[in-house]
Amino acid sequence: MRISQSLKFRKSYPGLTLIELTVVIVVLLGLTAIFFASSGSIASWQKARTASSILRDVEVAQIEFLANNPQRLVDSLTQAEVTEFLPGRPASIPTAVDLDGNDLQINFNVSPPVLLSGGNVYDPSGSSVDSLWDVGR
Repeated sequence: MRISQSLKFRKSYPGLTLIELTVVIVVLLGLTAIFFASSGSIASWQKARTASSILRDVEVAQIEFLANNPQRLVDSLTQAEVTEFLPGRPASIPTAVDLDGNDLQINFNVSPPVLLSGGNVYDPSGSSVDSLWDVGR
């Protein structure tokens, strides 16, 4: 009985202890660090999805042109023929941006179209079927 009486009269102060406050701050800092570390990955993924979308538009324009002109081959297409079927009818084939911010050209004379950087196919994802930096298959 004596123990319960001493606990009953013990004063308690509402609020946070210094340790609890420190733990909360450390957790918030950790979450902030994770967010900023992942934001770079999100920006890279967004560039890849934008490039894939542009490539898909070019591929659809190729297919539409070739459906209207079945005697033509993909490797003989001209820029004017492809842009005629692109959404919004731009004056030229659109370009994409690589991870470093450089413009990438689109080779529309192959099916599916590919991004070119310095004459080489650009696809940092490492897979030609994931629909990142490519049309996918």
